[in-house]
Amino acid sequence: MSDTRRRVKVYTLNEDRQWDDRGTGHVSSTYVEELKGMSLLVRAESDGSLLLESKINPNTAYQKQQDTLIVWSEAENYDLALSFQEKAGCDEIWEKICQVQGKDPSVEVTQDLIDESEEERFEEMPETSHLIDLPTCELNKLEEIADLVTSVLSSPIRREKLALALENEGYIKKLLQLFQACENLENTEGLHHLYEIIRGILFLNKATLFEVMFSDECIMDVVGCLEYDPALAQPKRHREFLTKTAKFKEVIPITDSELRQKIHQTYRVQYIQDIILPTPSVFEENFLSTLTSFIFFNKVEIVSMLQEDEKFLSEVFAQLTDEATDDDKRRELVNFFKEFCAFSQTLQPQNRDAFFKTLAKLGILPALEIVMDILLINVVIEQMICDTDPELGGAVQLMGLLRTLIDPENMLATTNKTEKSEFLNFFYNHCMHVLTAPLLTNTSEDKCEKDFFLKHYRYSWSFVCTPSHSHSHSTPSSSISQDNIVGSNKNNTICPDNYQTAQLLALILELLTFCVEHHTYHIKNYIMNKDLLRRVLVLMNSKHTFLALCALRFMRRIIGLKDEFYNRYITKGHLFEPVINALLDNGTRYNLLNSAVIELFEFIRVEDIKSLTAHIVENFYKALESIEYVQTFKGLKTKYEQEKDRQNQKLNSVPSILRSNRFRRDAKALEEDEEMWFNEDEEEEGKAVVAPVEKSKPEDDFPDNYEKFMETKKAKESEDKENLPKRTSPGGFKFTFSHSASAANGTNSKSVVAQTPPATSNGSSSKTTNLATSVTATKGSLVGLVDYPDDEEEDEEEETSPRKRPRLGS
Repeated sequence: MSDTRRRVKVYTLNEDRQWDDRGTGHVSSTYVEELKGMSLLVRAESDGSLLLESKINPNTAYQKQQDTLIVWSEAENYDLALSFQEKAGCDEIWEKICQVQGKDPSVEVTQDLIDESEEERFEEMPETSHLIDLPTCELNKLEEIADLVTSVLSSPIRREKLALALENEGYIKKLLQLFQACENLENTEGLHHLYEIIRGILFLNKATLFEVMFSDECIMDVVGCLEYDPALAQPKRHREFLTKTAKFKEVIPITDSELRQKIHQTYRVQYIQDIILPTPSVFEENFLSTLTSFIFFNKVEIVSMLQEDEKFLSEVFAQLTDEATDDDKRRELVNFFKEFCAFSQTLQPQNRDAFFKTLAKLGILPALEIVMDILLINVVIEQMICDTDPELGGAVQLMGLLRTLIDPENMLATTNKTEKSEFLNFFYNHCMHVLTAPLLTNTSEDKCEKDFFLKHYRYSWSFVCTPSHSHSHSTPSSSISQDNIVGSNKNNTICPDNYQTAQLLALILELLTFCVEHHTYHIKNYIMNKDLLRRVLVLMNSKHTFLALCALRFMRRIIGLKDEFYNRYITKGHLFEPVINALLDNGTRYNLLNSAVIELFEFIRVEDIKSLTAHIVENFYKALESIEYVQTFKGLKTKYEQEKDRQNQKLNSVPSILRSNRFRRDAKALEEDEEMWFNEDEEEEGKAVVAPVEKSKPEDDFPDNYEKFMETKKAKESEDKENLPKRTSPGGFKFTFSHSASAANGTNSKSVVAQTPPATSNGSSSKTTNLATSVTATKGSLVGLVDYPDDEEEDEEEETSPRKRPRLGS
């Protein structure tokens, strides 16, 4: 449809009394059979879809504002507006509406807003003239005028009549002349009356009156009247602020006088609404809706006028990128773009997209790069980390922004199809360490790492890491003592107890979980190189259940991928230990943590992830077999035994020569394949973030091939039986979890079995047994869980004797 006269934007007023843009289209008036009457139809110019279908109700009050706006209400809290591109189109539709309602098109409102009680009072009133008779505009009549204006505010019909009278008689300009006289005479009483009068006129909520009051000729006198609030001992100095303190800076001279006037007007009207006028009461909150609309449509017009002036924007970009531009000038140019982009939020989605495409075409991103000292993404991450709001409201918004930035679905496809990979390589090489810094700091006892973090985040991190008991009394400091760091060595606190820190770590974990789901090998390489899952699972000890659940969710997403590289990493590092400890610590409480842990193991059972099933049964079944309120763990044992039987049958059916090592891929070959995979990733991603995990000895490695594992297991079956933990009382076992990378990276570690649970439900007491164990593991091996208490002598011998080959099972 090429007729620009009918081109309109559709707006609706939301609960916050702000106008929401519903789209741009073309309006028509036609008879709609379903609605049984003439209706306004707006079809989207993009796809022809129906944006608006509204019957012209004979009793609905339609208002015409600013020559290009038609506003009406269809329900108690549902206001609509049509903003026309051209005045001629607005006049044409207005005539159609007036024709349906039998009104003269010269009126600006078609109906009086009268409720039942108002209508009854109106019927009881004697015959009166159409307009309210205004007192003569004289100094001695100011009190009478103030009483009149205040009295009509509770009556919609009287407000309308008063507004019409004020408009027809040019009364506002006469009142402002009296204001100047009262100031010259220092007539305080008259000035107080004028405050009540001007405030009341604003509450009439009439766009035609606003156009007079906010004109260049009148607006400063209107502001002057509003300085003399009778409730104040001394008048405010709003005019002084607007004329002397608030300076309008033209970064580039604006040649369009209409645009300059519109900018000045919008700033001053916004100041009146936000600063001068008191917060409206519950009965007055709707009195200024038209004022809000006035500001809104002014901003739309300003953005449109600036966007159309390509010469102006080109000059702004030229100066911003010019190396000769000094820092003060460049700062002003950046502030201009900040305001410009803020105003653009009033545009409808399609126009807002076009707006940002225009800025991108002109070079906004390279221009901003010049004024940045550090990476923009790292600025966003640091602002998220350093949010001082106890509820982290800003951090939550920034986290959403980051997720949008790193979501591959939001990255535009290009011809070479490498930009996604290049961006993710860049993010993991230059930004991921900033994101994970608080997580690694709060789950590490390595002082060197903490010192590195403090060196980079000294000032800002003080807000986050100060313990909760002293947080309210703390002040920003340029240095932080080790006492204030959650998880510091001094107090031996590993897990963050500060609620704000826990919230921040939960946000970071949510973003990392998103990366696991969407970034495949980038995040996989990072997790394994940094041993990140082990550090995350330290948070299973947190007193904040929501944080423990976030850590568990992170592991659940990893296991949900059913990736054998991840499975191998988990089993080699015994990373189920903290999860099982959390389940045992939770006891018999059937809460969200209990359900989430059970669901994790149930997923492994249902999906029949063989490597994890074997690892869980071999290492943890004795601790879990007493859990009978679900059949998950017995089901895992059944799956394991069934697989074991199948593998044994396969081995028995194969000729012995084929089972020899000569025809079998050894662990070394498997390890080399895995290393080749990671080396390829590192080449694609560029320089590694940290040094890769040490390669383990081939002969000690856990076979990827399940058949080989089962054969090796069978060969050492007798040794496994000897090493099973002996239960001395009813209950379960609990395992300690070293949050160092020793198990995964192949260093020696010790595991100590904790006390067995207290008395069972039948009342019998269970003896507390401390089983001290010491397990020596070579690099890359699985760590044995328990040894018998009377094996201490053997352990001592092992310290001096050559290291034994570790057992594959515990």
